[in-house]
Amino acid sequence: MRGEMEYVTAVSDMTDAIHNVLHTAIKTVYPKYYPREVVDFFCRHHSREHISEGILSGNMGVLTDGNEIVGVGCIHQNHITGVYVLPRYQRKGCGTRIMDVLEAEIGKLYGVSVLDASLAAVCMYENRGYKTVGHGICELENDVKLVYEIMEKKLH
Repeated sequence: MRGEMEYVTAVSDMTDAIHNVLHTAIKTVYPKYYPREVVDFFCRHHSREHISEGILSGNMGVLTDGNEIVGVGCIHQNHITGVYVLPRYQRKGCGTRIMDVLEAEIGKLYGVSVLDASLAAVCMYENRGYKTVGHGICELENDVKLVYEIMEKKLH
């Protein structure tokens, strides 16, 4: 980590860099937990158009190290809809930094934070005090099922 890490609201000229963070993280981490169909699903879901919508909502932010975008976070109301960090920056506190900002933002209006956790991230969220309150299943092609944890954390 070169410079001072800073979390800022995403703007439209960051679309390509955000796309790179999401797709690099998904293609590197998810194959360890999920079949190819799930990896492909997430890459399709996180299209440039979807990223642009997130930026326009004002609810997407990026963690920067100098001029490089190394992580992305997004919320919708009290739902954390995504936290992604470039693989070479993982396990260095970047996800924690993003989560601190998102939870603080949610805590201004809500008492509970909710998220859908990938298998890759469940332990990290449990370590932050999240509890599993349900399981989600999404049917994909080739009879593949995307399974994830629905987790909550009381903020106050």
